[in-house]
Amino acid sequence: MPKAEVVLWKKLREANRHGYNFRHQHPVGSYIADFACLEVNLIIELDGASHDMPDAVKHDTRRTAFLEGRGYRVLRFRNEEILNDLYRVMEVVMRDLPPPSLRCARDTSPASGGG
Repeated sequence: MPKAEVVLWKKLREANRHGYNFRHQHPVGSYIADFACLEVNLIIELDGASHDMPDAVKHDTRRTAFLEGRGYRVLRFRNEEILNDLYRVMEVVMRDLPPPSLRCARDTSPASGGG
């Protein structure tokens, strides 16, 4: 896993503890999303330098259109953004998520050990 993915995955796992369910390397059709939160139809894609090549730009455009055509919102970040300004990246991600439900954030059922 590239370093930027490791760093972002760590932060997204923290978000999972607050009621979100991010998955890493989740298949959607013939594509593999870097990160996906299926409950809110959000996909996060990380782009390295290879994504600047003309063929890669075309591929990413088709990929994004495919994902959006299936109802997903797609956020794309450069690896450098993750490594140099993770706080801002997480602000953007969290702004795109609805507040976690009280049930997910504060489960007090006997089975959870709460209450």
